[in-house]
Amino acid sequence: MNRGQLIELIEELVKQPNESEWVEFKLNFHSPEEIGERLSALSNGACIHNQPFGYLVFGVEDKTHVVKGTTFKAKSHKKGGEDLEHWLANRLNPRIDFIVYEFDYDAQIHISIYVIPATRNRPVDFLNISYIRVGSITRKLTEFPEKEAKIWRKETVSFEKEIAKDNLTSSDIVKFLSTEAYFDLLQIPYPSNQQGVIDKFVEEGLVVRKSGYAITKLAAILFAKNLGDFENVERKSIRVIVYKGKNKVETEREQTGIRGYALGFGGLVDWVNSKLPANEEIGKALRKDTRMYPEIAVRELIANALVHQDFSVKGFPMIEIFTDRIEISNSGTPLVTPERFIDAYISRNEKLADLMRRLGFCEEKGSGLDKVIFYNELYQLPPINIIVSENRTRITLFSYKSLNDLDKKEKIRACYQHACLKYVSNEKMTNQSLRDRFKIEDHNYSIASRIIRDTIEAELVKEDDPDNKSRKYASYIPYWA
Repeated sequence: MNRGQLIELIEELVKQPNESEWVEFKLNFHSPEEIGERLSALSNGACIHNQPFGYLVFGVEDKTHVVKGTTFKAKSHKKGGEDLEHWLANRLNPRIDFIVYEFDYDAQIHISIYVIPATRNRPVDFLNISYIRVGSITRKLTEFPEKEAKIWRKETVSFEKEIAKDNLTSSDIVKFLSTEAYFDLLQIPYPSNQQGVIDKFVEEGLVVRKSGYAITKLAAILFAKNLGDFENVERKSIRVIVYKGKNKVETEREQTGIRGYALGFGGLVDWVNSKLPANEEIGKALRKDTRMYPEIAVRELIANALVHQDFSVKGFPMIEIFTDRIEISNSGTPLVTPERFIDAYISRNEKLADLMRRLGFCEEKGSGLDKVIFYNELYQLPPINIIVSENRTRITLFSYKSLNDLDKKEKIRACYQHACLKYVSNEKMTNQSLRDRFKIEDHNYSIASRIIRDTIEAELVKEDDPDNKSRKYASYIPYWA
């Protein structure tokens, strides 16, 4: 929001007859813990009262609603040595994507405001306790089981159907969205008039007829000419950081996406690949001038990060390039266990996933991870690593290492991923296939046998036929097969 929009918002909020379960006014800062409790309470209250947001306003007197100003600077305030905003976000569960604004209401009056999205599906906790406002008092939600039940029972609208901008004309639609890209990517003729464009976008669920027209968040996140025009999706822009070494001490280059995913995807993938090093030698299969990482694997992992992110929690898709690895991450925890990424496919953003597939950005079926692992093996790279922590999912591609340089855990992970790849290809892993994966000479078959044995002990693979007494012809499948 710009200053004018924020002033309009304050003037609307102070018209409320009283503070409510989704609006609270304060003059000055008391404690970080108090703000955390209010964020929980106002998010839960907004959900119960069908409000898209709750508001915590500093600089307005609670009883009179007179705008007096505040000395509290919400954006720059610290808790210990940590930014207060970051400290609060890390202690909310789920990590709702609240936004903090500071602005001058006039020459003498400064305002700080927290804009807090209504929770979806479950109450928001602060330090493991959920709160709710009752009148002007903040209380523990467990004291009001009927209110808590309303949150759990609440039918939520998916992110893709939520409104990003409304009260628009048909001209506004083509102003804010690249409608040409939609038709070009789907390879269908562009309509002969503007109304034909709008009708197609309405049919696709990208535009909704309301008082005038409204652009959905699905349309904004994919086709926005400038994500900055859509405040409630702008913070989901893709961020790419190139570091100078193996850690985050020194940044070489940083870039944040401006356009919608569909408009910027091809350029993003090309730019990322251009920043990746070339490998001096990749096994026996590829030329020496080949890039370190398979471009098709990078493309699939970026597409997955966009499609599977959790839009309801704080965070954005991120690509981090180090000298020895590339990390691709997104907000939210996966709906399936990471060990089953290769064979199971569930997306929390079905419409986004469907449209991304139809636009040609990701796999028609499955997660595309089988393709990632196939090319990772072809390039003789270490196994990919999937880490889920702090409400983020991160997949890492590593630069080339010889088999002797892999530790035991890496060898086990590589063996398991090879078994999964074989299984989804309607084949079985054998000692021979694992030797091919690692480029182990045939006379060193015992090295592959040891890796298989370690992976069986880790309970990640099992014998396809336990009654088969021949080790030479034994085959293996993933533990879940």
